[in-house]
Amino acid sequence: MISDDQVEAYHRDGYVVVGDVFNEIEVAALNAVTDNFVQSSREVSEHNQIFDLEDDHSAARPRVRRIKTPHLHHEVYDSAARDKRLVSILDRLIGPGVRFDTGKLNLKEADGGASVEWHQDWAFYPHTNDDLLAVGILLDDVDEENGPLMVVPGSHKGPVFDHHADGAFCGAIDIANVDIGLDKAVPLHGKAGSITIHHCRTTHGSAPNVSARARRLLLFQYIAADAFPLMGISNFEEFSENLLSGETSCVPRLEAVPVRMPLPPAQYQGSIYENQRTVASGWRTNEL
Repeated sequence: MISDDQVEAYHRDGYVVVGDVFNEIEVAALNAVTDNFVQSSREVSEHNQIFDLEDDHSAARPRVRRIKTPHLHHEVYDSAARDKRLVSILDRLIGPGVRFDTGKLNLKEADGGASVEWHQDWAFYPHTNDDLLAVGILLDDVDEENGPLMVVPGSHKGPVFDHHADGAFCGAIDIANVDIGLDKAVPLHGKAGSITIHHCRTTHGSAPNVSARARRLLLFQYIAADAFPLMGISNFEEFSENLLSGETSCVPRLEAVPVRMPLPPAQYQGSIYENQRTVASGWRTNEL
């Protein structure tokens, strides 16, 4: 499912794209459930525990930015997060021993689906070591036009950038004043059913979707079994149950990795889109 060359590329570049992991039937099932969620969002007029909405969302024209923790709301998402094919790939990258962390579904609707500012996932959830990554399951074909995920190759081996503004966490890097190597950024394209994988310290972002096609990306976060969150574990039973491979342990692996704590908390909570509200006007990325 993943070649030795792809494993090497992930460790060298901080990302990799693996094609044809999920078949057409599985992708269609995920999209059908997602369509139902979008339809149900007609009854919602503001962000809640399930939906993060676009600014122009309405009952007549539902526009969902994100379905939060989708694995908690439908078994088809939970099944995808725990898929044995995924686990076998992840074991080769951060194993042996992999734990599921959390997930979200970024819909990036046609004709203006929201951008995501440049950031590193590590800034949001530092652990005792950085064997953490995100898997994106492409539910649509993704190309240059519909807002692909963009990454800076090799950035996972560089600094952890400041994600604060006005004295509080904001979930974004001030690219106007920090050189993050945007000239080296590459888009992650692929057919529906492919997956993207990026390291937690890889700098990444995505432009608005200005095409007439959606770009749905089902994102799941995974951590090495011996990586423990520095912000603490709120539910150890759930933490243990999310172990997908390997042996459970209470002994974290400690590594000398750079850390910036996401404190004080962001002014706006609920999702990365809300976290980044305080910087959007000044740091909005128009071209990636």
